Amino acid sequence: MRLLYLLVVAVLIALPASAQTAAQPAAPVELRFADFFAQPIGPRGLEPSAALLAARGRDVRLVGFMVQRELPQAGRFLLTPRPVAMSEHADGDADDLPAATVTVLLPESQRERFVAHQPGPVMLTGRLDYGPAEDDTGRVSWLRLHLAPGALAEQASAAATHSH
Repeated sequence: MRLLYLLVVAVLIALPASAQTAAQPAAPVELRFADFFAQPIGPRGLEPSAALLAARGRDVRLVGFMVQRELPQAGRFLLTPRPVAMSEHADGDADDLPAATVTVLLPESQRERFVAHQPGPVMLTGRLDYGPAEDDTGRVSWLRLHLAPGALAEQASAAATHSH
C-alpha cells in the first residue's frame, strides 16, 4: 500500500513538469537501422525490435543512404543502411534492397516532386510508420518515414554546412 501511495505522489509531483513539456514538441527519437529488428534472428524470421515498435508513430531521426534508382518515383524515395543501386528495368522485382529499407514519403504538398539522388549518408527526421502498406505501383513497404514540410530543405542546408 505504501508503494502505491509513493507512486501516486510521484505522478502528482511530475504532472506540472509534464504539462510544461507538452507545450513543446518532443525531440525526435534517434533510431538506427541496426535497431529495427530483434537480434539474433529467430525461427520466425525477422521480428520488429522493441525500439522500432516504441518509435512507431513518433518523430525519429534516421541516418541512411538514398537508394539510387533507375526509375525514381515522385513524392518518395528509399533509404537503406548501406549504399544500394536499383536497376528496375533489368532486375524487375529481384532488387537488392535490405530488409531494413525505409520508404521516405514527402509531404502531400510535394507529392509530385522528384528528389535527386544524393550520394553519401543523409540525415532525415519524420514520423515513423511500421506495418505493411501497398503503394500505387503494387510495392509493399513495411517501414515508412513521413517527412514534415521543409524537411528536405533542412537536410540540404545541413549537408551544405558539413561540406564546408
